[in-house]
Amino acid sequence: MNLKQKNRLLKILYIIGIVALLLGAIDAMEGSIVIAFASILLVISTHYRNDKYWKLFFLSFVLISIGVSALFTLSAMGGIGGDSGNSAWLGLAILPYPVGWILSIVLLIMKAFQRSKKTESAINQS
Repeated sequence: MNLKQKNRLLKILYIIGIVALLLGAIDAMEGSIVIAFASILLVISTHYRNDKYWKLFFLSFVLISIGVSALFTLSAMGGIGGDSGNSAWLGLAILPYPVGWILSIVLLIMKAFQRSKKTESAINQS
């Protein structure tokens, strides 16, 4: 695989990751697996493209994975609060999931603004 093909593949993975990250948010429970998969794609694509934010995307992936694992574990235990017998405070274990998702969205917005500034400065220099 030559460099041009590799870059194209990484760009496709990046775009699929963005779309999956947004589509997974439609339903937070069932979409959690889609969001976790999307975060993996974003980590892979940013890491191999030497993006300066790849470590933050990795942090986001770790947070999402922890939160999704807690979500499914608590769901298997019968949920939280009410008649489940589990304290509602256990819901805090799910908190890394939305924090990781929000971090990913913020990083994507930051990258989009940087890209638009680079394009704007390139146009102004012409």
